[in-house]
Amino acid sequence: MKLIKKAAVWRRVIYFCIPIVIISLFLTNLSSDTIEITGIDFIGQATFPSGMNFQKTAFGGLSGITYDEKNQLYYAISDDRSEKAPARFYTLKIDLSKGALKQDGVVPVGVKLLLNAKNENFAPRTVDTEGIALGKPGSVFISSEGDASQIINPFIKEFLLASGKEINNLSIPDKFLPSSDYKKGVRNNLALESLTINPNKQYLFTATENALIQDGTEAKPGIPTSCRILRYNLATNQADKEYLYVTEAVKPLINITGKYAQGLPELHAIDNQGHFLSIERAFTGLGFRIALFQISLEDATDISNIDSLQATNTKNIKPVQKKLLLDLRNLDVLLDNVEGLTLGSKLPDGQPSLILVSDNNFQSIQRTQFLAFRLKTASPLQKLLRRLNFNNNP
Repeated sequence: MKLIKKAAVWRRVIYFCIPIVIISLFLTNLSSDTIEITGIDFIGQATFPSGMNFQKTAFGGLSGITYDEKNQLYYAISDDRSEKAPARFYTLKIDLSKGALKQDGVVPVGVKLLLNAKNENFAPRTVDTEGIALGKPGSVFISSEGDASQIINPFIKEFLLASGKEINNLSIPDKFLPSSDYKKGVRNNLALESLTINPNKQYLFTATENALIQDGTEAKPGIPTSCRILRYNLATNQADKEYLYVTEAVKPLINITGKYAQGLPELHAIDNQGHFLSIERAFTGLGFRIALFQISLEDATDISNIDSLQATNTKNIKPVQKKLLLDLRNLDVLLDNVEGLTLGSKLPDGQPSLILVSDNNFQSIQRTQFLAFRLKTASPLQKLLRRLNFNNNP
């Protein structure tokens, strides 16, 4: 009888311990910084009118934004082509201490003019600065689309926060550079609009806003475009991988103006495991369609050795995976030309914030618009429990 009771006890111990062992093994192999976004809540906006000046510069054209957690500051790049003032970025404070963004919650506190390798301001119409990402302590990387119509190459350069001086210049692969016969390279104004660095500062990512000329068509009503995500290893400062990102096919219901534009203006790395947030923006002739996605490079094909997608059998190419998080048209706000996003300060409940910013194109009928969100995230343990069916909550 005692042997039977002992056997029963050991069975209970084994049944209890096995799940713990399994969980321990999974946790050992599960990266603690992997992030899964399970929800998103809008928590307010702040806007600035076009025509506003700050420290003798036209405040606007904000096309990218990045957060400096150590100093609790945000840096936003202007895409002014050194025409209204020299190429520059702004330093901002954004107050989310009450868990929401109020109209007076965004305050510009500084502006820094960019200086090239010769310690000079960039000449008018030689740059089109669009993306910004916090680099090593004391620096930011900035991308420029260049001007394909004038055969001015795009660039990715690193600048000191304190002086705005250029200290590094990443080499752009030849397939991205515009050619004089317009048969290859980035399309004009549809080039390296995005820029992000993963949290451990190992890799920098950018992407074309639309397809390279040799990769396919630009986005058209109801027709997607094939963008390339380009990865740099910051230990070597060399590009090492590329991935295919296919935009959504957006067909306008009504197009009064006859104008149409759509593409991928921004990426933001949310962990070190190849997961990002992306914005797809479309002007459909009657307002803007802004969609926020979570994307993953997992299982995506490296296409860095393919110079032309049109000249390649693409059946075996796996693009990045996409999951729609939010169609911003469902918000009760009038959307402007949203182009930039960054994870921001932690909210009072401990969840991360997300900040989006719009480029007003320096047009009187547009605004500089900041939109704030609360992200709901799942921890590695919560994700593991869902995998093991111990937790069925989304």
